[in-house]
Amino acid sequence: MERARRVIYMGTPRFALRPLAALAEREDVVLVVTQPDRPAGRGRALQQSPVKEAARARNIPCLQPERVREAQVMEALEALRCDLIVVAAFGQILPEAMLQIPKAGCINIHASLLPKYRGASPIPMAIAQGEKETGITTIMMDAGMDTGDILLQRRLDIEDTDTAFTLSERLSVLGAETILETLALLKRGRLTGVPQVESEATYTPLLRKSHGEIDWNRTPEQIRNHVRAMDPWPGAFTHVGGEMLKIWRVIPHGKGGRPGQVLEAGVRLLVGAREGSVIVAELQVAGRTRLRADAFLRGRHSITEGMTLGRS
Repeated sequence: MERARRVIYMGTPRFALRPLAALAEREDVVLVVTQPDRPAGRGRALQQSPVKEAARARNIPCLQPERVREAQVMEALEALRCDLIVVAAFGQILPEAMLQIPKAGCINIHASLLPKYRGASPIPMAIAQGEKETGITTIMMDAGMDTGDILLQRRLDIEDTDTAFTLSERLSVLGAETILETLALLKRGRLTGVPQVESEATYTPLLRKSHGEIDWNRTPEQIRNHVRAMDPWPGAFTHVGGEMLKIWRVIPHGKGGRPGQVLEAGVRLLVGAREGSVIVAELQVAGRTRLRADAFLRGRHSITEGMTLGRS
């Protein structure tokens, strides 16, 4: 029986959970590196990352550096004499010296069809741009951001109903399958890295709350894609009377009107866009319960036909 490889795993969000579970069943995961506990929720209590919780459940030692390039972190990783580092949405860029630590290199599990959608938010950006497919790419990491040679790619259709959350869950499953396939092919010497085509590269930003704001000057389909892409975080939003209004689901509609103008606010909530309008199907006042639009309109009268949504 072949010796299990000693693997250091780096990851933070839910997306990284299934690849960790798959590796832990097949290889010897000797350490998990994840982001520090962060304040969350209304009480701002410290919250562990999903990957830390999973590591503790499996009794895998966990390291949580503020900066992965700190000298003590490098020393801790070197002391483990690992064969491989596997990274999945870790949240920090690895220094070049760290890439040299494992004997077999560092492999990243990236949630796009590289070189398209490099960077921090490939899943929401693929939805926002109206892509019909995405996938998982495993790369042999180098010093750049998602610029290493491609080892393996597996494709996945983006469903019309997908949000960033549901697509991330499905890509996590595919990521687990793809990393195991990648390691198996590498072990048999049947996989060679292929350089990325730099001219085809696109980049995605680290999402901030401000990215959620709806631009009513976009087309109905673009607005729908934006709403799906921002779910669950930061959440698509607009303003009414200076108050933030979260928008969770919209349906493109043909009736036209001025962008942001409330065209109907009775049985349904219809808002103008460029070259059409959208039916707002589910929404939420900040800090309150998400509601279907009909229930929202029955209990709230500040949204009236003819007013304009958005910042004044």
